[in-house]
Amino acid sequence: GSHPPLEDTAPRIVEHPSDLLVPRGEPATLSCRAEGRPAPAVEWYKDGERVETDREDPRSHRTLLPGGALFFLRILHGRRGKLDEGVYVCVARNYLGEATSRNASLEVAGE
Repeated sequence: GSHPPLEDTAPRIVEHPSDLLVPRGEPATLSCRAEGRPAPAVEWYKDGERVETDREDPRSHRTLLPGGALFFLRILHGRRGKLDEGVYVCVARNYLGEATSRNASLEVAGE
């Protein structure tokens, strides 16, 4: 009963994020799940710039969940701008390639 070795596969997004409208100060989660072998690394980009999470900055209010979703402890909204508002995509990569989710916009409600 020997199994043939599983072939490595390029990432593909199996769960895309959807647009969110979130009250300021509330938590939010942008979903993203990718499959691939080896398991792809997921990064998030907002308006084309990489999103820093608490992996890079322990004080960050954004956490990359184990499955790839992006969790906001609370939606931040500064006087000078809507810090968390924007268009997000998640990108999953392994050595065979990368896959990009569809765009999801995050808006702060009640402004």
